[in-house]
Amino acid sequence: MTAGNITARHDDDAPDAPLFAAVLTPHRSLGWPGFIAVMVAIGAVNLIGAVIFTAVGAWPVVPFLGLDVLIIFLAFRANYRHARAFEEVIVTPTEIRVRKVSWHGRAQEWQFNPAWTRLTRQIDADDGQVLALTLDEGRRKLDIATLLPPVERDGFGKALGAALAEARRGPTVTRFD
Repeated sequence: MTAGNITARHDDDAPDAPLFAAVLTPHRSLGWPGFIAVMVAIGAVNLIGAVIFTAVGAWPVVPFLGLDVLIIFLAFRANYRHARAFEEVIVTPTEIRVRKVSWHGRAQEWQFNPAWTRLTRQIDADDGQVLALTLDEGRRKLDIATLLPPVERDGFGKALGAALAEARRGPTVTRFD
């Protein structure tokens, strides 16, 4: 799950310890070695094409072959830059904190009361996938897990729903007399 770093609380001694914490990042299937391999393959194909076009006298085509390599490189660069965005969701017995950081590095934070906040799911009627998760506190609504694909959003929604239910139950104390 791209919602890496999901943790659950195991220490009941700390009243404000997180019941749930997750950092959600967009999924990028092509890592650095894959990127290098793709760019080398594209460069090799274009180099072969440039040699062939030059040999037959169509040398004006060669700059356009270099231009498409540059455009593909810039598209990958923009894609990787957008991958720096993330969402952080923390549920404690007293609050829900959501922090969204854009790929520019600008952060926005929201706080909700778990006693008054409910998690709503917008589900696709055709295939049953979760299209959107929203924290709803009456007048305030916030879409969360927007960086995740629907399958991962469903798993995240279930885990977050369980944490909200635990936060609403309140702290439990076990006494041994």
